[in-house]
Amino acid sequence: MTETTKTRVIGAGNGWRILAALVVGIAAGVLVSASGDGWRDPAVRWAGAIGGIWLDALKVTVIPLIVALLVSGIVGGARAAAGGGVAGRSILWFVVVLTLSAAFGGLAMPALLSFFPLPEQSAEALRAGLAGVDKAATAASVPTALDFARSIVPSNVLAAAVNDQILPLTLFTAAFALAVTRIDKPRRDDLVGFFQGIEQAMLVMIGWVLWIAPVGVFGLAFALGAGAGAAAFGAILHYVALVMLVGLGVTAAGYGIAILFAGWRLRDFARAMVPPQAVAISTQSSLASLPAMVGAARRLGVPETNSDVTLPLAVALFRATGPAMNMAVAVYVAYWLGIDLAPWQLFAGIAMASIASYWAVSLPGSISFVTSIAPIALAMGLPVEPLAILIAVETFPDIVRTLGNVTMDVAVTGAVSRKADPQD
Repeated sequence: MTETTKTRVIGAGNGWRILAALVVGIAAGVLVSASGDGWRDPAVRWAGAIGGIWLDALKVTVIPLIVALLVSGIVGGARAAAGGGVAGRSILWFVVVLTLSAAFGGLAMPALLSFFPLPEQSAEALRAGLAGVDKAATAASVPTALDFARSIVPSNVLAAAVNDQILPLTLFTAAFALAVTRIDKPRRDDLVGFFQGIEQAMLVMIGWVLWIAPVGVFGLAFALGAGAGAAAFGAILHYVALVMLVGLGVTAAGYGIAILFAGWRLRDFARAMVPPQAVAISTQSSLASLPAMVGAARRLGVPETNSDVTLPLAVALFRATGPAMNMAVAVYVAYWLGIDLAPWQLFAGIAMASIASYWAVSLPGSISFVTSIAPIALAMGLPVEPLAILIAVETFPDIVRTLGNVTMDVAVTGAVSRKADPQD
């Protein structure tokens, strides 16, 4: 993606404008609800229609974008892995950590919800506000073990795309991308160029949709506030706090890797990480934190030949907090809607969260939120409509996402470097 395209997309996804639309929308919905049914019902219908149109515009770009991103990401990762021993070991670490991160999110969020449940009165009010979300399809979509196994391989990939059967579609796309890495270079480059073109076009379209996001989010938030009342604010804060806790858990795991696998003392690692973590919190950008991460790695004794390979790869391919926090969001959506998740739904979500992390790289938070979490929700048989509300508060969890990613990037760099040292 060119720098100009990135700038247009990032500017279109201004998180603070969307957050303001959420707050104002909920507050307006609460006020209209208190004024009586004469105003409430027509206003909710119009607001819901406006929000629904915006949501449909956002959803229509998801499948083409994730297919294009996954093909580009897998082919690019395979090229990097073939480029040297350090690169190959780095990518192996990325795959292991991302998979464990997804499993952690799938286990941690249910545990947090059991220890810190949303007050029942608030939960009921919120479900009333989300009454427009159709749960019937969700209940019918819970697979048995046999159904789940049969659904993994699609008999018709186009039908899978049309029917939002996201897990089999993604597995087919991953297999196709791996096959692309085995064909001759000219044809491989042609195919990658084709999918990169789709990727850039979809990102521009999403940029347009996100530019009008405050209007859509206002409509959805208005309907939520009218149905749930002031309880909607408490539910949003409860969600933000628990998702951030999951992200902080992944950050803590980064310290564990630094101590156990990189061989660093906790005090030394914590001291070296202060500059890159400060940049991460202030910019919410792993790329902007890269120079400070390089400095931290050198202060910790990582050879330049290792850090100069692993850290750029990590910035390009590795989002350690993504699978855990994305899985946590999907589980919370089920909790909001009062849906009890079956084991196969959790398994499907963890598998999809692991895979989805590979196409979330180098995307602004607003875009990666949709393209990473919507497939997880669909794979679990959950509605994606609540995500349009939650995207408005992603500004705060995104701080924890970047903090954890930067911490894990340096920790894994140390682990790869120690493994590469023949004297260790």
